[in-house]
Amino acid sequence: MIMKSRQSIRVITLGCAKNLVDSEVLMGQLKLNNIKVLRDDDKGHADTVVINTCGFINDAKEESIDMILSYIDQKRKGRIRDVYVMGCLSERFREPLMKEIPEVDEFFGVNDLANVVKRMGLEFRQNLLGERYLTTPSHYAYLKIAEGCNRSCSFCAIPGIRGKHISRTPEDLISEARNLSGQGVKELLLISQDLTFYGMDRLKKQALPELVEQLSDLDLFKWIRLHYLYPSTFPERLLAVINERKDVCNYIDIPLQHINDRILSSMRRGVSSKETRDLIAKFRNSLPGAAIRTAFIVGYPGETEQEFRELEDFIRESRFDRAGVFTYSHEENTAAFGLEDNIPEEVKQERASRLMEIQMDISLDLNLEKVGKTYAVLLDRKEGEYFVGRTEYDSPEIDNEVLIKSASNLKIGEFYNVKINEADAFDLYGSLTE
Repeated sequence: MIMKSRQSIRVITLGCAKNLVDSEVLMGQLKLNNIKVLRDDDKGHADTVVINTCGFINDAKEESIDMILSYIDQKRKGRIRDVYVMGCLSERFREPLMKEIPEVDEFFGVNDLANVVKRMGLEFRQNLLGERYLTTPSHYAYLKIAEGCNRSCSFCAIPGIRGKHISRTPEDLISEARNLSGQGVKELLLISQDLTFYGMDRLKKQALPELVEQLSDLDLFKWIRLHYLYPSTFPERLLAVINERKDVCNYIDIPLQHINDRILSSMRRGVSSKETRDLIAKFRNSLPGAAIRTAFIVGYPGETEQEFRELEDFIRESRFDRAGVFTYSHEENTAAFGLEDNIPEEVKQERASRLMEIQMDISLDLNLEKVGKTYAVLLDRKEGEYFVGRTEYDSPEIDNEVLIKSASNLKIGEFYNVKINEADAFDLYGSLTE
């Protein structure tokens, strides 16, 4: 059933940057239909709410459900007319959600964007999918180059939610990149579940290096940043592209998850401890100045104290610039769900804390080495008495920030040369150079 026309729609986005792009595409379609669009925290009333959910791990699922229930409460009180739910949680648990929260007007999966728009009585314009409504600051944006994933990591539910890897065509990506540049974007962040698989489905080869070169050749962006590289069958030519292209950030985001061979094998990562170490050595040799961001999972089924200590030692030795640590989440419809989730939660949390303490010390040491040096900094926002920005070695929201006290009227979204005067584990403090 199609409801009567709407005047305003609020779109709430939970989860990763890939979800954010989906929401931006949806909001672009709504704007094309002359609908007033509100983002998560925008002031103003919306008669309809669309919640784009995350369903990856327990914490994300709980956050999504809490958000749905909060808006259902507003619906009961007559403050909003209807609530729609889309995204990963909805894709993964649609039937039980329909039974548990029947007040939701409709649930949609991850590939139901057209149906969401049509359900609201609006026109879906397939030829204008690149007309996104940016929710990031106007000087940076994400470019999703593929959907889905062909990897078979035992702990990950994403392939079952998002489906097989589907690469977008270079033509579509270049067109969208031009559009983003036209909106003032200066930093382009390439994302997908696995960047390194790009092109394998369409071209039968790893085409990421060529795509990055094509985007670089446009000469539209000051920074091009790569997110979510995969260690197995890493395309080594990409290192040469990063090294040769000044607009491609010296930044490698490559979740490694563990270093112990038994656990890597059980995780189905397709890479050994030695191959992982050799790959990191290649990064250091080919791109000696690059920042390396990674992520690890602790408390995987059967992880012994000795295996965990092997991971501790690896982090101490490797001295990664950034490292995220996650506790293992026992997820339905994954290969690891057949294993016993036998590491107590308090042990998982204790191991996560131990790794983060090690990484914090490393991060502090590496940041202190930056004191006295000058970097190009892109300003993201003003916060209190500080202008806050990032170097090319830092991605928005997740990495270090540079805080600048300045009497000058600096412009957000512009680049400035900044000398680093002080540092702590997570932030740098600097001043403008003349």
